[in-house]
Amino acid sequence: MSRKKNKSPIRPIRIQRKPPEPEPKKPEPAEEAPKAGEDLPDIIEALTGTAGAAGLFGDGEGMSGPAPSDIPQVLPVLAVRDIVVFNYMILPLFVGREKSVQAVDAALSGDRYILILTQKDEAVEDPSPDDLYQTGTVGMIMRMLKMPDGRLKVLVQGLARARVKKFTSSDPYHIAELEPIMEPEVGRLTNEQEALIRSSREQSERILTLRGISSQDIMSVLNNVSEPGRLADLIASNLRMKVGAAQKILECHDPIERLEMVNKQLLREVEVASMQHKIQTMAKEGMDKAQRDFYLREQLKAIKRELGDEGDESEELEELRAGLLKAGLPKDVLKEAVKQLKRLETMHAESSEATVIRTYLDWMIELPWKKLSRDRLDIKKAEKILNDDHYDLEKVKERILEYLSVRKLNAKMKGPILCFVGPPGVGKTSLGRSIARSLGRKFHRMSLGGMRDEAEIRGHRRTYIGAMPGRIIQAIKQCGTRNPVIMLDEIDKLGSDFRGDPSSALLEVLDPEQNFSFTDHYLNVPFDLSKVMFICTSNMLDSIPGPLLDRMEVIRIPGYTEQEKTVITRRYIIPRQVEENGLAEGEFQITDKLVNKVVREYTREAGLRNVEREIGTLCRKMARRKAEGEKGPFKITTQNLYTLLGPPRFLDDEKEPTLPPGVAVGLAWTPVGGEILHIEVTTMPGKGKLILTGKLGDVMKESAQAALSIARARADAYGIDPDFADKMDIHVHVPAGATPKDGPSAGVTLVTALISALTDTPIHPDLAMTGEISLRGRVLPVGGIKEKILAAVSRGMKKVLIPAQNKKDLAEIPEELRKRITIKTIEKVDEVWPLARLKQPAAK
Repeated sequence: MSRKKNKSPIRPIRIQRKPPEPEPKKPEPAEEAPKAGEDLPDIIEALTGTAGAAGLFGDGEGMSGPAPSDIPQVLPVLAVRDIVVFNYMILPLFVGREKSVQAVDAALSGDRYILILTQKDEAVEDPSPDDLYQTGTVGMIMRMLKMPDGRLKVLVQGLARARVKKFTSSDPYHIAELEPIMEPEVGRLTNEQEALIRSSREQSERILTLRGISSQDIMSVLNNVSEPGRLADLIASNLRMKVGAAQKILECHDPIERLEMVNKQLLREVEVASMQHKIQTMAKEGMDKAQRDFYLREQLKAIKRELGDEGDESEELEELRAGLLKAGLPKDVLKEAVKQLKRLETMHAESSEATVIRTYLDWMIELPWKKLSRDRLDIKKAEKILNDDHYDLEKVKERILEYLSVRKLNAKMKGPILCFVGPPGVGKTSLGRSIARSLGRKFHRMSLGGMRDEAEIRGHRRTYIGAMPGRIIQAIKQCGTRNPVIMLDEIDKLGSDFRGDPSSALLEVLDPEQNFSFTDHYLNVPFDLSKVMFICTSNMLDSIPGPLLDRMEVIRIPGYTEQEKTVITRRYIIPRQVEENGLAEGEFQITDKLVNKVVREYTREAGLRNVEREIGTLCRKMARRKAEGEKGPFKITTQNLYTLLGPPRFLDDEKEPTLPPGVAVGLAWTPVGGEILHIEVTTMPGKGKLILTGKLGDVMKESAQAALSIARARADAYGIDPDFADKMDIHVHVPAGATPKDGPSAGVTLVTALISALTDTPIHPDLAMTGEISLRGRVLPVGGIKEKILAAVSRGMKKVLIPAQNKKDLAEIPEELRKRITIKTIEKVDEVWPLARLKQPAAK
């Protein structure tokens, strides 16, 4: 529901001595709807500045309106927005909403009365009773016309104020029980009230004078109205007010008080009209100067033509000037652009510097200085998009939905700087695309791997040949909006050399407190990047400089477990590969057990790229069979899986039924998930030498030294010969020998294996452990608990020992997996040996 606004605060008045007689019970769609503004005096049309009027108003002479008893107590409701209808106001309304159309039809099929209520929020498309003001105007539909686009155009006249008692129905349209509001009689006017009436007329005349409009016809109407309430309604219906202010006037019952409210609005309009008149006068003076400049410029063009210069150059300069004015450049930027344009005007068109300036101005025009794409702030829809595109990743999704929620409540917030950290193939880049899709923004991916030149970020100065802006400004131009989602991929692989350090150039880009005035060397003017949502991706944090890392909000995306990989493969990868390889839905069949077999035996990664390759291989082989004429469905079985993919590429270490003394099972974290680690210790006659093999790192070697010191210090408690260090050598080995190993988390396992070898006591074969040790015998927390426990479950372990301080990490492990293994927490090394040793001798 909308109507065209007038440019003037006073709407045109149509002098009407007698209201048109409605034809009751005849809802004929008039073949000729009354056109807005028809047969109005020319002076009225000049007042609005358009050929049409937004509303027609009778002067009310001879119009007393229907008696309250004549108005039905129950009427259909027509909800309008951006307008408040007053008594005796005649105006056309465009009706397009379904409920409104049905309300109009119901009124036309009855006595043509309808209750007009104004919406509190004009953005609400389907208003409920709570969205409508409770005081409105009873109107009569005088004419109705159906438009070609399905809307209705109705001519409505306000008759009486009314207050809603209650809404009796809301479907298929609103129906309300109402109470007509009678206009109280004023009686004899006091001097003060007479002065108020005269003041209102004078202020109205002054507004018309400031507009430069003859007010004789209009003032004659105002002078004929002597009742304060009717005069207030007449002026208020033609004043440009906010809906809230107009509604307060409508709800005011006392005529004198209502006229006082209108008079205050008139005083405000006089101030606005005076200022507008002053601005128009100044604009006219500026226009005269612009015409003089145009005349001189045309003379200059004629002189140049006489001298033989081409006219195309002048046309190009005019196009550049017009483009700069339309681009919405900030004041300081526009000043610099005009300066360069003036330089261009004095140069020869074929000079190299003119080409540089022309290209620079083209960039200035094409950049979206003010254009913003509208965010999709539907939180539920955004959540559905994220859930449809990605499985799990709850922390990332929650952070994006939090951003959207804050953005919905505070439109001025700055774009966040997120950094997704995780191993390759876990979906960091595709997650950025989903974020852009959920926001309804443009997406641009920028790969930073191997970038060594600072100019790639900040651009080249225009003094260089082939200079161009940096990739940030290029991305903004390509997206065509000032608030895209820009993904800075592989930020940990930035390099640096004699050409500068790109990571240092990113400090300004990725700082919300600075990037509102980012300066590209090529543009040499500030550009606002505060609305851009930057998303960085990285495989590790160690190679990212500290100041740059401090500007980003780090969100870790761990590698997927086998169970998660199976679900993702079934939900996303298989349907995508079936479609890409030309198979129909249902023609490719594989069970979850075989999917898990593909994941476990043919891939060894944190992400899913190799899984997708293997599934793609299976789909291609089935596609070949289909192309050769076979008919599906094509089923993958245990027998043909090895034929199609070959022998398994990865075989897990089988759980040994028994462990010899000196062997303990530890848990390790790798970038591709958790692993079990057998630590072997053997003793031999010697002089106390400690031998470490298995390509151990410095930290792991120090853990072995600490384990030996703990064993020597607690020899009596464990029943070890106190002089063992003088009588034997100790060899510690960690298979596989070619794989580098490091970290402190094997400390507990090293102590247990060492005590097992020295006491010749075997350890439970179904027990795995992890934890760092201190010389005081404390067990310190370690990382990767989730991956380690999942590895223990997949290898058939029944019990796991973890540091007590890692108990909080158990919340990340799915409940069904926690039920499949017993998890014990330990605080001191002395607690480990009673739990680990096998009380019965090992089988031989």
